[in-house]
Amino acid sequence: MADLGDGRTLVVGVLALQGDFEAHAKTLRQLGAEPREVRTPADMEGLDALVIPGGESTTIGKMIESAGLESALRAHHEAERPILGTCAGMIVCDADHLGFVDATAKRNAFGRQLQSFEVDLEVEGVGDEPLRAIFIRAPWVESWGPEVEVLASHEGHPVAIRDGSVLACAFHPELTDDPRFHAIFMAMTTAARERAGEEAAR
Repeated sequence: MADLGDGRTLVVGVLALQGDFEAHAKTLRQLGAEPREVRTPADMEGLDALVIPGGESTTIGKMIESAGLESALRAHHEAERPILGTCAGMIVCDADHLGFVDATAKRNAFGRQLQSFEVDLEVEGVGDEPLRAIFIRAPWVESWGPEVEVLASHEGHPVAIRDGSVLACAFHPELTDDPRFHAIFMAMTTAARERAGEEAAR
């Protein structure tokens, strides 16, 4: 799936400042991608896509700043290379933070650690079978613009969205054995890389 037919494997960075970045890397590897841990601006070079995992959004923001990563993240986004933000990663991508999606997320919207839960979630693009979603100190999407696609909701609140090249969810798809949400992201990455190749060939 992650081979573009030219023998080159898609390289997907995983922001490795906080959160379960190793679990994301494992799922990406299952889907045929080459994951790369990202801690410095140099680690961003040559990436086809990037995952911003969960953790604590304020801490992640401070670590991005201290590592000097913000300009590299913005350049990645401006080049329309896909980004996946999960849980706190969704918050980091929202309009009040990096501004990668035209949406705002409410922190700890479903409650604190003790209110963590699992649910079978209907998600657009993963097929007919519900996706088992794990919510841990999860946000939800509080407001969103007209171009934002809502892919899944829980209790009336959007918990998975797509805005252009950015896919974001309030749950932790890396903590289950079901790779279908990451597969949506990999399909976006393949399409973006093919578009970039076509434009370069013109």
